[in-house]
Amino acid sequence: MKVVSYRKHLPVEDPESLIDAVIERPAPGPRDLLVQVRAISVNPVDTKVRRGAGPGQPSGELKILGWDAAGIVVDVGADVTLFAPGDEVYYAGSLDRPGSYAEFQAVDERIVGKKPATLSFADAAALPLTTITAWEMLFDRFALPTTASTPGTLLIIGGAGGVGSIAIQLAKKLTGLKVIATASRPETVEWCQKLGADAVIDHRQPLGAQVKQIAPAGADYVLALTKTEDHFDEIIEAVAPEAAICLIENLARPVDINKLKPKSLSLHWEFMFARARPQSPKMSEQGSLLNQVAALVDAGQIRSTAVTHLGEINAKNLKRAHALVESGKAMGKVVLEGF
Repeated sequence: MKVVSYRKHLPVEDPESLIDAVIERPAPGPRDLLVQVRAISVNPVDTKVRRGAGPGQPSGELKILGWDAAGIVVDVGADVTLFAPGDEVYYAGSLDRPGSYAEFQAVDERIVGKKPATLSFADAAALPLTTITAWEMLFDRFALPTTASTPGTLLIIGGAGGVGSIAIQLAKKLTGLKVIATASRPETVEWCQKLGADAVIDHRQPLGAQVKQIAPAGADYVLALTKTEDHFDEIIEAVAPEAAICLIENLARPVDINKLKPKSLSLHWEFMFARARPQSPKMSEQGSLLNQVAALVDAGQIRSTAVTHLGEINAKNLKRAHALVESGKAMGKVVLEGF
């Protein structure tokens, strides 16, 4: 089967940073689906692992990246109960296994959802990793109820990125929170507004004053999705006492968590791959939430966050995708389709 892979941790400009290759098709394990991958999307974790700045994936061996896919089940393991050959699915996969830059991928059925019937494979592939991340931040880390009566204000720093784009929608459709997103370019401001943000502010300017013009008591919840170390003091200024803050990125430099104490703020970490390991007792919750979001998509409540389609899945196009994601200027999600 065709794959896009790498052997060394290299900058994207290097000809060997991503390479086309042909390897054997995997066989499904007992709880695995073997999926014919029809489309993928690219996330920041892809670029970090390729550069050697992310978790796992030691240099030297042939490695396959990719943690977002939509495709068709072609075979199943002996103990599979949730899917059958011919089912259309979408999923993010696991850091511990070969990724989705491949014609065929083996993936545990418990972290797989049925693809939204109303979406193309490319539009569906934009959703899994960021949807799982945003869902777990809102409904597991913050323990928010999925009810329209949920009070409070949610600040999303980096609203036009992949996680921000789905988090805006989930918060507006499943909670009663007022959503303030940050964006810094006219096109990203417009994107956040289209997704349902109640207000959009500029993260290049002090956040505290901007948030309190909209929510005088301050934000009750913060999704700190990018450059938290740069925004840390302003986040504290922008929030109400006893607010909750959730992070997804490793901090580029230390911050003083003692500053959280005067307002009794809580700090949470989200790492969606934590539940993708078989030893996690909550592994199957990822498949369940993907099915719930697929139902919301098919009901017209949630839209795909795919924005940029870069063509076929090959090393040349994936280098373009990685370069765009690394630039920090990607809006929504970057997708590729077909081999």
